[in-house]
Amino acid sequence: MATRPRALMIQGTASDVGKSLLVASLARAFANRGLSVRPFKPQNMSNNAAVTADGGEIGRAQALQARAARVAPSVHMNPVLLKPQSDTGAQVVVQGRMLGTAEASEYQQRKGTLLTAVLDSFGQVGEGADLILVEGAGSPAETNLRARDIANMGFALAADVPVILAGDIDRGGVIASIVGTHTVLDHADRSAIKGFIINKFRGDIRLFDDGLADITRRTDWPSFGVLPFLPAAARLPAEDAVVLDQWRAGSGRELRIAVPMLSRIANFDDFDPLRLEPSVSVTMVPPGRPLPLDADLIILPGSKATIADLAFFRAQGWDVDLHAHIRRGGRVLGICGGYQILGRTIADPGGIEGPAAQVQGLGWLEVDTVLTGSKVLKPVSGHGAAGEGAFAGYEMHVGVTTGPGCGRPLLRIDGAGAEGAMSADGRIAGCYVHGLFSADAFRAGFLSGFAVASGLSYETAVDAALDECAGAVERFLDLDGLLAVAG
Repeated sequence: MATRPRALMIQGTASDVGKSLLVASLARAFANRGLSVRPFKPQNMSNNAAVTADGGEIGRAQALQARAARVAPSVHMNPVLLKPQSDTGAQVVVQGRMLGTAEASEYQQRKGTLLTAVLDSFGQVGEGADLILVEGAGSPAETNLRARDIANMGFALAADVPVILAGDIDRGGVIASIVGTHTVLDHADRSAIKGFIINKFRGDIRLFDDGLADITRRTDWPSFGVLPFLPAAARLPAEDAVVLDQWRAGSGRELRIAVPMLSRIANFDDFDPLRLEPSVSVTMVPPGRPLPLDADLIILPGSKATIADLAFFRAQGWDVDLHAHIRRGGRVLGICGGYQILGRTIADPGGIEGPAAQVQGLGWLEVDTVLTGSKVLKPVSGHGAAGEGAFAGYEMHVGVTTGPGCGRPLLRIDGAGAEGAMSADGRIAGCYVHGLFSADAFRAGFLSGFAVASGLSYETAVDAALDECAGAVERFLDLDGLLAVAG
Protein backbone atom coordinates (compact mmCIF):
# COMPACT_ATOMS: atom_id res chain seq x y z
CA MET A 1 0.00 0.00 0.00
CA ALA A 2 2.91 2.37 0.64
CA THR A 3 3.64 2.75 -3.06
CA ARG A 4 0.07 2.94 -4.33
CA PRO A 5 -1.10 5.94 -6.36
CA ARG A 6 -3.17 8.77 -4.98
CA ALA A 7 -6.72 7.81 -4.08
CA LEU A 8 -9.91 9.62 -3.19
CA MET A 9 -13.21 8.14 -1.99
CA ILE A 10 -16.67 9.54 -2.73
CA GLN A 11 -19.16 8.61 -0.03
CA GLY A 12 -22.75 9.81 0.21
CA THR A 13 -25.22 10.95 2.83
CA ALA A 14 -27.62 8.27 1.53
CA SER A 15 -28.18 5.85 -1.34
CA ASP A 16 -28.92 7.31 -4.78
CA VAL A 17 -27.27 10.69 -4.12
CA GLY A 18 -25.29 10.33 -7.35
CA LYS A 19 -22.04 8.72 -6.18
CA SER A 20 -21.72 6.47 -9.24
CA LEU A 21 -22.21 9.36 -11.64
CA LEU A 22 -19.81 11.57 -9.70
CA VAL A 23 -17.07 8.96 -9.90
CA ALA A 24 -17.70 8.39 -13.62
CA SER A 25 -17.67 12.14 -14.31
CA LEU A 26 -14.51 12.69 -12.29
CA ALA A 27 -12.85 9.70 -13.95
CA ARG A 28 -13.47 11.14 -17.42
CA ALA A 29 -12.43 14.65 -16.32
CA PHE A 30 -9.14 13.50 -14.81
CA ALA A 31 -8.51 11.16 -17.76
CA ASN A 32 -9.03 14.16 -20.05
CA ARG A 33 -6.29 15.89 -18.05
CA GLY A 34 -3.92 13.06 -18.98
CA LEU A 35 -4.03 11.10 -15.72
CA SER A 36 -4.23 7.32 -15.60
CA VAL A 37 -7.40 6.78 -13.55
CA ARG A 38 -8.95 3.61 -12.11
CA PRO A 39 -12.41 3.26 -10.50
CA PHE A 40 -12.95 1.08 -7.44
CA LYS A 41 -15.94 0.09 -5.32
CA PRO A 42 -15.21 -2.25 -2.40
CA GLN A 43 -18.73 -3.60 -2.10
CA ASN A 44 -21.69 -3.19 -4.42
CA MET A 45 -25.25 -4.50 -4.28
CA SER A 46 -26.84 -4.75 -7.71
CA ASN A 47 -28.38 -7.22 -10.11
CA ASN A 48 -27.15 -5.06 -12.95
CA ALA A 49 -23.75 -6.57 -13.65
CA ALA A 50 -21.13 -6.57 -16.39
CA VAL A 51 -18.83 -9.34 -17.59
CA THR A 52 -15.10 -8.63 -17.73
CA ALA A 53 -12.77 -9.92 -20.44
CA ASP A 54 -11.47 -12.66 -18.13
CA GLY A 55 -14.95 -14.04 -17.51
CA GLY A 56 -15.69 -12.44 -14.14
CA GLU A 57 -18.49 -10.07 -13.15
CA ILE A 58 -18.65 -6.65 -11.53
CA GLY A 59 -21.29 -3.99 -10.97
CA ARG A 60 -22.42 -2.29 -14.17
CA ALA A 61 -21.57 1.11 -12.66
CA GLN A 62 -17.91 0.14 -12.32
CA ALA A 63 -17.84 -0.97 -15.95
CA LEU A 64 -19.19 2.45 -16.95
CA GLN A 65 -16.64 4.17 -14.70
CA ALA A 66 -13.86 2.15 -16.33
CA ARG A 67 -15.13 3.28 -19.70
CA ALA A 68 -15.12 6.86 -18.44
CA ALA A 69 -11.48 6.39 -17.41
CA ARG A 70 -10.74 4.82 -20.81
CA VAL A 71 -9.51 1.53 -19.32
CA ALA A 72 -10.78 -2.04 -19.57
CA PRO A 73 -12.98 -3.20 -16.68
CA SER A 74 -11.43 -5.63 -14.20
CA VAL A 75 -12.90 -7.87 -11.52
CA HIS A 76 -10.70 -6.01 -9.03
CA MET A 77 -12.61 -2.77 -9.59
CA ASN A 78 -15.53 -4.26 -7.62
CA PRO A 79 -14.19 -7.13 -5.49
CA VAL A 80 -17.43 -7.81 -3.57
CA LEU A 81 -20.72 -7.84 -5.50
CA LEU A 82 -24.00 -8.81 -3.84
CA LYS A 83 -26.80 -9.90 -6.16
CA PRO A 84 -30.14 -10.04 -4.31
CA GLN A 85 -32.15 -13.23 -4.83
CA SER A 86 -34.82 -12.60 -2.17
CA ASP A 87 -35.80 -9.91 0.33
CA THR A 88 -33.24 -11.25 2.82
CA GLY A 89 -30.64 -13.15 0.79
CA ALA A 90 -28.14 -12.56 -1.99
CA GLN A 91 -25.59 -14.27 -4.16
CA VAL A 92 -22.08 -13.28 -3.05
CA VAL A 93 -19.53 -12.66 -5.81
CA VAL A 94 -15.89 -12.15 -4.74
CA GLN A 95 -13.27 -10.95 -7.21
CA GLY A 96 -15.59 -11.82 -10.08
CA ARG A 97 -16.52 -15.36 -9.01
CA MET A 98 -19.62 -16.65 -7.26
CA LEU A 99 -18.71 -17.59 -3.67
CA GLY A 100 -22.18 -18.78 -2.71
CA THR A 101 -25.36 -17.34 -1.24
CA ALA A 102 -25.97 -15.78 2.15
CA GLU A 103 -28.83 -14.38 4.16
CA ALA A 104 -28.41 -10.74 5.21
CA SER A 105 -27.68 -11.57 8.84
CA GLU A 106 -25.16 -14.25 7.85
CA TYR A 107 -23.40 -11.88 5.46
CA GLN A 108 -23.11 -9.18 8.14
CA GLN A 109 -21.23 -11.71 10.27
CA ARG A 110 -18.91 -12.88 7.52
CA LYS A 111 -18.22 -9.69 5.55
CA GLY A 112 -15.38 -8.54 7.79
CA THR A 113 -13.39 -11.53 6.54
CA LEU A 114 -13.74 -10.18 3.00
CA LEU A 115 -11.69 -7.09 3.79
CA THR A 116 -8.53 -8.99 2.86
CA ALA A 117 -9.87 -9.62 -0.66
CA VAL A 118 -11.00 -5.99 -0.92
CA LEU A 119 -7.57 -4.64 0.03
CA ASP A 120 -5.87 -7.11 -2.31
CA SER A 121 -8.02 -5.91 -5.21
CA PHE A 122 -7.42 -2.28 -4.27
CA GLY A 123 -3.69 -2.90 -4.55
CA GLN A 124 -4.04 -4.61 -7.92
CA VAL A 125 -6.29 -1.88 -9.35
CA GLY A 126 -3.70 0.74 -8.46
CA GLU A 127 -0.84 -0.85 -10.39
CA GLY A 128 0.31 1.63 -13.02
CA ALA A 129 -2.33 4.23 -12.14
CA ASP A 130 -1.99 7.88 -11.11
CA LEU A 131 -5.30 8.09 -9.29
CA ILE A 132 -7.90 5.69 -7.88
CA LEU A 133 -11.43 7.00 -7.48
CA VAL A 134 -13.30 4.96 -4.90
CA GLU A 135 -17.09 4.84 -4.58
CA GLY A 136 -18.76 4.10 -1.27
CA ALA A 137 -22.07 2.28 -0.81
CA GLY A 138 -25.13 3.61 0.95
CA SER A 139 -23.98 5.97 3.69
CA PRO A 140 -21.36 6.06 6.46
CA ALA A 141 -24.14 7.43 8.70
CA GLU A 142 -25.54 3.89 8.97
CA THR A 143 -23.69 3.46 12.25
CA ASN A 144 -25.40 0.13 12.98
CA LEU A 145 -23.31 -1.36 10.15
CA ARG A 146 -20.00 0.24 11.12
CA ALA A 147 -18.47 -2.60 13.15
CA ARG A 148 -17.81 -4.88 10.17
CA ASP A 149 -17.98 -2.28 7.42
CA ILE A 150 -15.96 -2.82 4.25
CA ALA A 151 -17.88 -0.45 1.98
CA ASN A 152 -17.40 3.00 3.53
CA MET A 153 -15.34 4.08 6.53
CA GLY A 154 -14.19 0.56 7.31
CA PHE A 155 -12.45 0.52 3.95
CA ALA A 156 -11.34 4.18 4.01
CA LEU A 157 -9.51 3.79 7.30
CA ALA A 158 -8.05 0.37 6.48
CA ALA A 159 -6.69 1.65 3.14
CA ASP A 160 -5.92 5.18 4.39
CA VAL A 161 -8.00 6.88 1.71
CA PRO A 162 -9.38 10.41 2.26
CA VAL A 163 -13.12 10.86 1.80
CA ILE A 164 -15.34 13.47 0.16
CA LEU A 165 -18.98 13.41 1.28
CA ALA A 166 -21.66 13.99 -1.38
CA GLY A 167 -25.16 15.24 -0.58
CA ASP A 168 -28.20 15.35 -2.88
CA ILE A 169 -29.92 18.72 -2.69
CA ASP A 170 -32.64 17.63 -5.13
CA ARG A 171 -34.26 15.40 -2.51
CA GLY A 172 -34.21 18.14 0.14
CA GLY A 173 -32.64 18.40 3.59
CA VAL A 174 -29.07 18.40 2.32
CA ILE A 175 -27.75 20.62 5.12
CA ALA A 176 -29.21 18.31 7.76
CA SER A 177 -27.93 15.26 5.87
CA ILE A 178 -24.33 16.45 5.82
CA VAL A 179 -24.32 17.98 9.32
CA GLY A 180 -26.14 14.93 10.66
CA THR A 181 -23.53 12.62 9.16
CA HIS A 182 -20.83 14.69 10.87
CA THR A 183 -22.68 14.37 14.16
CA VAL A 184 -23.13 10.59 14.21
CA LEU A 185 -19.60 9.65 13.08
CA ASP A 186 -16.91 8.98 15.62
CA HIS A 187 -13.76 11.10 15.63
CA ALA A 188 -11.63 8.80 13.45
CA ASP A 189 -14.30 8.46 10.77
CA ARG A 190 -15.12 12.17 10.86
CA SER A 191 -11.44 13.04 10.44
CA ALA A 192 -11.22 10.94 7.26
CA ILE A 193 -13.70 13.28 5.55
CA LYS A 194 -11.85 16.18 3.92
CA GLY A 195 -14.82 18.09 2.52
CA PHE A 196 -18.15 17.84 0.79
CA ILE A 197 -19.88 18.23 -2.58
CA ILE A 198 -23.46 19.30 -3.17
CA ASN A 199 -24.99 17.34 -6.04
CA LYS A 200 -28.05 17.75 -8.34
CA PHE A 201 -28.64 21.48 -7.79
CA ARG A 202 -31.35 23.13 -9.90
CA GLY A 203 -31.34 26.89 -10.43
CA ASP A 204 -28.89 29.67 -9.51
CA ILE A 205 -26.02 28.04 -7.58
CA ARG A 206 -25.14 31.35 -5.93
CA LEU A 207 -28.38 31.14 -3.97
CA PHE A 208 -26.83 28.33 -1.91
CA ASP A 209 -23.74 30.28 -0.82
CA ASP A 210 -25.18 30.78 2.66
CA GLY A 211 -25.95 27.05 2.85
CA LEU A 212 -22.35 26.16 2.04
CA ALA A 213 -21.11 28.55 4.70
CA ASP A 214 -23.49 27.08 7.27
CA ILE A 215 -22.36 23.52 6.58
CA THR A 216 -18.70 24.50 6.88
CA ARG A 217 -19.38 26.41 10.12
CA ARG A 218 -21.06 23.38 11.66
CA THR A 219 -18.61 20.73 10.43
CA ASP A 220 -15.29 22.46 9.64
CA TRP A 221 -15.43 20.66 6.28
CA PRO A 222 -14.74 22.80 3.20
CA SER A 223 -16.92 22.74 0.11
CA PHE A 224 -15.45 21.42 -3.13
CA GLY A 225 -18.32 22.82 -5.14
CA VAL A 226 -21.97 22.58 -6.12
CA LEU A 227 -22.73 20.41 -9.14
CA PRO A 228 -25.92 21.18 -11.05
CA PHE A 229 -28.43 18.57 -12.12
CA LEU A 230 -26.92 16.89 -15.20
CA PRO A 231 -29.42 16.07 -17.99
CA ALA A 232 -26.70 14.05 -19.74
CA ALA A 233 -26.99 11.45 -16.97
CA ALA A 234 -30.23 10.24 -18.56
CA ARG A 235 -28.21 9.06 -21.58
CA LEU A 236 -25.98 6.84 -19.44
CA PRO A 237 -26.75 3.26 -18.33
CA ALA A 238 -28.37 3.25 -14.90
CA GLU A 239 -27.16 0.97 -12.13
CA ASP A 240 -30.08 0.96 -9.71
CA ALA A 241 -33.52 -0.47 -10.48
CA VAL A 242 -35.07 2.47 -8.61
CA VAL A 243 -34.32 4.55 -11.71
CA LEU A 244 -36.70 2.41 -13.73
CA ASP A 245 -39.62 3.97 -11.83
CA GLN A 246 -38.66 7.27 -13.47
CA TRP A 247 -38.78 5.98 -17.05
CA ARG A 248 -41.61 7.47 -19.06
CA ALA A 249 -42.79 6.28 -22.43
CA GLY A 250 -42.40 8.78 -25.25
CA SER A 251 -45.57 9.83 -27.04
CA GLY A 252 -46.12 9.50 -30.77
CA ARG A 253 -43.39 6.87 -31.22
CA GLU A 254 -43.59 4.33 -34.06
CA LEU A 255 -42.69 1.25 -31.99
CA ARG A 256 -44.14 0.66 -28.53
CA ILE A 257 -42.22 -1.74 -26.24
CA ALA A 258 -43.33 -2.84 -22.76
CA VAL A 259 -41.04 -4.43 -20.15
CA PRO A 260 -42.57 -5.95 -16.99
CA MET A 261 -40.57 -5.04 -13.89
CA LEU A 262 -39.89 -8.43 -12.34
CA SER A 263 -39.19 -8.48 -8.62
CA ARG A 264 -35.58 -9.59 -9.22
CA ILE A 265 -35.05 -7.83 -12.55
CA ALA A 266 -31.43 -8.03 -13.70
CA ASN A 267 -29.29 -6.39 -16.37
CA PHE A 268 -32.04 -3.94 -17.25
CA ASP A 269 -29.52 -1.71 -19.03
CA ASP A 270 -30.24 -4.02 -22.00
CA PHE A 271 -33.06 -1.59 -22.78
CA ASP A 272 -31.16 1.71 -22.56
CA PRO A 273 -30.32 1.82 -26.30
CA LEU A 274 -33.95 1.15 -27.22
CA ARG A 275 -35.13 3.84 -24.79
CA LEU A 276 -32.88 6.39 -26.49
CA GLU A 277 -34.08 5.57 -30.02
CA PRO A 278 -36.10 8.54 -31.37
CA SER A 279 -38.79 6.29 -32.87
CA VAL A 280 -39.10 3.83 -29.98
CA SER A 281 -41.12 4.08 -26.78
CA VAL A 282 -40.11 1.83 -23.83
CA THR A 283 -42.55 1.50 -20.94
CA MET A 284 -41.41 -0.17 -17.72
CA VAL A 285 -44.54 -1.77 -16.28
CA PRO A 286 -44.53 -1.82 -12.46
CA PRO A 287 -46.20 -4.53 -10.37
CA GLY A 288 -49.92 -4.14 -10.04
CA ARG A 289 -50.43 -2.69 -13.51
CA PRO A 290 -51.43 -4.62 -16.64
CA LEU A 291 -49.20 -4.96 -19.65
CA PRO A 292 -50.35 -2.23 -22.06
CA LEU A 293 -52.82 -3.14 -24.76
CA ASP A 294 -51.07 -1.03 -27.39
CA ALA A 295 -47.62 -2.64 -27.05
CA ASP A 296 -46.09 -3.92 -30.28
CA LEU A 297 -43.38 -5.87 -28.45
CA ILE A 298 -43.17 -7.20 -24.90
CA ILE A 299 -39.68 -7.99 -23.62
CA LEU A 300 -39.27 -10.27 -20.61
CA PRO A 301 -36.03 -9.15 -18.92
CA GLY A 302 -33.33 -10.98 -17.06
CA SER A 303 -33.95 -12.20 -13.52
CA LYS A 304 -31.78 -13.16 -10.57
CA ALA A 305 -34.35 -15.74 -9.40
CA THR A 306 -36.18 -17.13 -12.41
CA ILE A 307 -38.64 -19.52 -10.75
CA ALA A 308 -39.58 -16.93 -8.13
CA ASP A 309 -40.04 -14.28 -10.81
CA LEU A 310 -42.17 -16.65 -12.90
CA ALA A 311 -44.51 -16.95 -9.91
CA PHE A 312 -44.35 -13.16 -9.51
CA PHE A 313 -45.20 -12.71 -13.20
CA ARG A 314 -48.28 -14.88 -12.82
CA ALA A 315 -49.31 -13.18 -9.57
CA GLN A 316 -49.54 -9.85 -11.42
CA GLY A 317 -51.81 -11.41 -14.05
CA TRP A 318 -49.15 -10.70 -16.67
CA ASP A 319 -49.41 -14.25 -18.04
CA VAL A 320 -53.01 -13.48 -19.02
CA ASP A 321 -51.97 -10.12 -20.51
CA LEU A 322 -49.17 -11.80 -22.47
CA HIS A 323 -51.58 -14.40 -23.86
CA ALA A 324 -53.90 -11.63 -25.04
CA HIS A 325 -50.96 -9.73 -26.55
CA ILE A 326 -49.88 -12.78 -28.54
CA ARG A 327 -53.46 -13.51 -29.63
CA ARG A 328 -53.66 -9.96 -31.02
CA GLY A 329 -50.55 -10.60 -33.11
CA GLY A 330 -48.01 -8.97 -30.78
CA ARG A 331 -44.39 -10.07 -30.56
CA VAL A 332 -42.40 -11.24 -27.53
CA LEU A 333 -38.69 -11.40 -26.71
CA GLY A 334 -37.18 -13.03 -23.63
CA ILE A 335 -33.63 -12.28 -22.51
CA CYS A 336 -31.81 -14.67 -20.15
CA GLY A 337 -34.25 -15.29 -17.27
CA GLY A 338 -37.06 -14.02 -19.49
CA TYR A 339 -36.03 -16.61 -22.09
CA GLN A 340 -36.25 -19.35 -19.47
CA ILE A 341 -39.68 -18.13 -18.32
CA LEU A 342 -41.04 -18.37 -21.90
CA GLY A 343 -40.15 -22.07 -22.09
CA ARG A 344 -42.08 -25.20 -21.16
CA THR A 345 -40.35 -26.12 -17.89
CA ILE A 346 -37.74 -24.76 -15.48
CA ALA A 347 -36.00 -27.19 -13.12
CA ASP A 348 -33.74 -26.26 -10.21
CA PRO A 349 -32.86 -29.68 -8.77
CA GLY A 350 -29.96 -28.38 -6.71
CA GLY A 351 -31.70 -25.35 -5.23
CA ILE A 352 -29.37 -22.93 -7.02
CA GLU A 353 -31.75 -19.95 -6.94
CA GLY A 354 -34.09 -21.05 -4.16
CA PRO A 355 -35.81 -24.22 -2.93
CA ALA A 356 -35.30 -27.20 -5.25
CA ALA A 357 -38.23 -27.36 -7.66
CA GLN A 358 -39.46 -28.03 -11.16
CA VAL A 359 -42.22 -25.78 -12.52
CA GLN A 360 -44.18 -25.24 -15.69
CA GLY A 361 -43.05 -22.21 -17.69
CA LEU A 362 -45.32 -20.04 -19.79
CA GLY A 363 -44.97 -22.54 -22.63
CA TRP A 364 -44.59 -20.12 -25.51
CA LEU A 365 -41.23 -21.57 -26.61
CA GLU A 366 -40.50 -25.28 -27.13
CA VAL A 367 -37.56 -25.34 -24.74
CA ASP A 368 -36.80 -26.67 -21.26
CA THR A 369 -34.28 -25.28 -18.79
CA VAL A 370 -32.31 -27.00 -16.03
CA LEU A 371 -30.50 -24.67 -13.62
CA THR A 372 -27.00 -25.89 -12.78
CA GLY A 373 -24.31 -24.91 -10.31
CA SER A 374 -21.97 -23.82 -13.09
CA LYS A 375 -22.39 -20.14 -13.99
CA VAL A 376 -21.73 -19.03 -17.55
CA LEU A 377 -19.84 -15.71 -17.66
CA LYS A 378 -18.34 -14.81 -21.01
CA PRO A 379 -18.22 -12.10 -23.67
CA VAL A 380 -19.72 -13.21 -26.99
CA SER A 381 -20.12 -11.80 -30.48
CA GLY A 382 -22.09 -12.81 -33.51
CA HIS A 383 -25.05 -11.79 -35.66
CA GLY A 384 -28.78 -12.29 -35.89
CA ALA A 385 -29.85 -15.58 -37.43
CA ALA A 386 -32.47 -13.81 -39.56
CA GLY A 387 -29.96 -11.39 -41.06
CA GLU A 388 -29.80 -8.76 -38.32
CA GLY A 389 -26.39 -7.14 -38.05
CA ALA A 390 -23.43 -7.96 -35.86
CA PHE A 391 -23.39 -7.63 -32.07
CA ALA A 392 -20.94 -7.92 -29.21
CA GLY A 393 -22.56 -8.80 -25.89
CA TYR A 394 -22.16 -11.19 -22.99
CA GLU A 395 -23.74 -14.20 -21.31
CA MET A 396 -24.35 -14.31 -17.55
CA HIS A 397 -26.56 -17.15 -16.40
CA VAL A 398 -26.95 -20.45 -14.65
CA GLY A 399 -28.83 -23.08 -16.58
CA VAL A 400 -28.86 -25.06 -19.80
CA THR A 401 -31.76 -24.67 -22.20
CA THR A 402 -32.61 -27.31 -24.81
CA GLY A 403 -35.56 -28.38 -26.93
CA PRO A 404 -37.02 -28.29 -30.45
CA GLY A 405 -37.29 -24.50 -30.35
CA CYS A 406 -33.49 -24.28 -30.35
CA GLY A 407 -33.60 -25.60 -33.91
CA ARG A 408 -34.95 -22.16 -34.81
CA PRO A 409 -32.20 -19.98 -33.23
CA LEU A 410 -32.45 -16.25 -32.74
CA LEU A 411 -28.67 -15.69 -32.96
CA ARG A 412 -25.46 -17.12 -34.35
CA ILE A 413 -22.51 -16.89 -31.96
CA ASP A 414 -19.03 -16.60 -33.47
CA GLY A 415 -17.23 -19.90 -32.95
CA ALA A 416 -20.18 -21.50 -31.16
CA GLY A 417 -23.11 -21.56 -33.56
CA ALA A 418 -26.81 -21.37 -32.79
CA GLU A 419 -28.10 -19.53 -29.72
CA GLY A 420 -31.64 -19.02 -28.47
CA ALA A 421 -34.96 -20.18 -29.81
CA MET A 422 -37.96 -18.96 -31.78
CA SER A 423 -41.56 -20.03 -32.17
CA ALA A 424 -42.59 -21.59 -35.47
CA ASP A 425 -44.17 -18.32 -36.64
CA GLY A 426 -41.15 -16.27 -35.53
CA ARG A 427 -43.17 -13.88 -33.33
CA ILE A 428 -41.83 -15.21 -30.01
CA ALA A 429 -38.12 -15.55 -29.35
CA GLY A 430 -35.55 -15.73 -26.58
CA CYS A 431 -31.82 -15.94 -25.95
CA TYR A 432 -29.17 -15.73 -23.24
CA VAL A 433 -27.19 -12.83 -24.71
CA HIS A 434 -27.23 -9.46 -22.94
CA GLY A 435 -26.15 -6.25 -24.62
CA LEU A 436 -27.64 -7.04 -28.02
CA PHE A 437 -29.18 -3.62 -28.51
CA SER A 438 -25.98 -1.71 -27.69
CA ALA A 439 -24.72 -2.77 -31.12
CA ASP A 440 -25.98 -0.29 -33.71
CA ALA A 441 -25.95 -2.84 -36.54
CA PHE A 442 -27.97 -5.47 -34.69
CA ARG A 443 -30.40 -2.91 -33.25
CA ALA A 444 -30.98 -1.40 -36.68
CA GLY A 445 -31.67 -4.83 -38.16
CA PHE A 446 -33.98 -5.76 -35.31
CA LEU A 447 -35.97 -2.52 -35.59
CA SER A 448 -36.25 -2.89 -39.35
CA GLY A 449 -38.35 -5.99 -38.66
CA PHE A 450 -40.93 -3.58 -37.25
CA ALA A 451 -40.53 -1.18 -40.19
CA VAL A 452 -38.75 1.28 -37.89
CA ALA A 453 -35.47 2.98 -38.79
CA SER A 454 -32.76 3.41 -36.15
CA GLY A 455 -31.73 6.99 -35.48
CA LEU A 456 -29.05 6.45 -32.84
CA SER A 457 -25.34 5.77 -32.58
CA TYR A 458 -25.45 4.41 -29.05
CA GLU A 459 -21.79 4.13 -28.13
CA THR A 460 -21.14 7.62 -29.47
CA ALA A 461 -24.04 8.92 -27.40
CA VAL A 462 -22.66 7.35 -24.20
CA ASP A 463 -19.20 8.84 -24.73
CA ALA A 464 -20.68 12.24 -25.52
CA ALA A 465 -22.71 12.08 -22.29
CA LEU A 466 -19.59 11.19 -20.29
CA ASP A 467 -17.73 14.11 -21.82
CA GLU A 468 -20.62 16.45 -21.03
CA CYS A 469 -20.62 15.30 -17.40
CA ALA A 470 -16.84 15.69 -17.24
CA GLY A 471 -17.13 19.24 -18.55
CA ALA A 472 -19.62 20.04 -15.79
CA VAL A 473 -17.38 18.79 -12.97
CA GLU A 474 -14.46 20.74 -14.46
CA ARG A 475 -16.57 23.88 -14.39
CA PHE A 476 -18.35 23.55 -11.06
CA LEU A 477 -16.07 21.50 -8.81
CA ASP A 478 -12.59 22.25 -7.47
CA LEU A 479 -10.70 19.45 -9.20
CA ASP A 480 -7.29 20.86 -8.25
CA GLY A 481 -8.44 20.91 -4.63
CA LEU A 482 -9.67 17.32 -4.86
CA LEU A 483 -6.34 16.18 -6.27
CA ALA A 484 -4.51 18.03 -3.49
CA VAL A 485 -6.35 16.12 -0.75
CA ALA A 486 -6.13 12.73 -2.51
CA GLY A 487 -3.96 10.54 -0.30
